[in-house]
Amino acid sequence: MQRALRSPAGACSSPPRAMPTSRFCGPCVALSSGDEMLLAIDTATRIASLALHDGVSLRYEETWDAGREHTTQVPPRLVAALETLRVRVEDLSAVAVAVGPGSFTGLRVGVSIAKGLCVACGIPLIGIPTLDILATAQGADRRPLAAVVQAGRGRICAAVYRWRGGWRRREGPFLTTWEGLMARFTTPFLVCGEVDARGQEALGRLEGRAAVLSPAHSLRRAGFLAELAWERLGRGETDDPTALTPLYLQHPAEG
Repeated sequence: MQRALRSPAGACSSPPRAMPTSRFCGPCVALSSGDEMLLAIDTATRIASLALHDGVSLRYEETWDAGREHTTQVPPRLVAALETLRVRVEDLSAVAVAVGPGSFTGLRVGVSIAKGLCVACGIPLIGIPTLDILATAQGADRRPLAAVVQAGRGRICAAVYRWRGGWRRREGPFLTTWEGLMARFTTPFLVCGEVDARGQEALGRLEGRAAVLSPAHSLRRAGFLAELAWERLGRGETDDPTALTPLYLQHPAEG
């Protein structure tokens, strides 16, 4: 059976954004008065990611497989990230967090940490949908883009995007199967995110009509979460820490 086409970065009409080669992305200097620093936290799935972004440069980023150990792994890594840049918690200007869809435990950990920091420090909170983080990392293309994360039991959470000077969400997020996702497209499309063996087999039946982006470009990274958050901050858009809740998709989408 033919497998789905795995497209390198060059498959898009413009290349995806460059990825830093190190988790330490800038000089280790203490913040001076008036400097800004946004903390980005993504614990939506087993892949966790942290970033520190000053509004101009990505200063720190770390992405790793946390499995189901977000509760024990994220706090010490967060402390280490702040210490690397000599940033104190009270120096933070804002906190961004992935709000789902994703795993129940993972989302609760990240959202709880983010809300706690924002309430304690009196700083803005920005919630960003998980699939938007995946989409924003991809380069421009005329084809629609499907961003996916695994939902268990053969299901996926997905959203569909179109390029309009940036990837804009047109559908979703919704809970479906690979077959259900494929049925939404009558023309060639891109897929990024968590494409497992079952997804590869299903997409392969489309005989090249589905272009699966490379694993490196499908890795969800907090640096992109931070960039989306700075864009929202620039528009004056923030979330209420007392009201923000994770997005859980509990029931399969109809059709």
